[in-house]
Amino acid sequence: MQNEKIDFLKTYLSLYIDHNTVIADMQKPNSKYVVLDVRNAPAAIKKDQIKGALAIPAKDLAQHLEELDKSKTYVVYDWTAGTTLGKVALLQLMSAGFEAFELSCALEGWKGMHLPVEKI
Repeated sequence: MQNEKIDFLKTYLSLYIDHNTVIADMQKPNSKYVVLDVRNAPAAIKKDQIKGALAIPAKDLAQHLEELDKSKTYVVYDWTAGTTLGKVALLQLMSAGFEAFELSCALEGWKGMHLPVEKI
């Protein structure tokens, strides 16, 4: 039973990427990561996003998959780490053959660490 729990946690944690990895790569001229804001809210409600993020709401992601570059690795985020939109988007991307992760700190953690955001 203990080994099953350990295996589950390893799998669960493998779905996430930390902010340090993302921010370091975003500063390179040809970043391998594309950050996706998958929150299902209009810009007036969102107000800001991670700097350089591409906004594709989770509810619309399936209709935009053909526009995405399969050579990139996608990092999805939602409002907080406890919400499910990031996981829904991650499932859609991975099911379509994309390399993808969910941002471990979500937008709430990103902003809490004073990492770059931009007004929308």
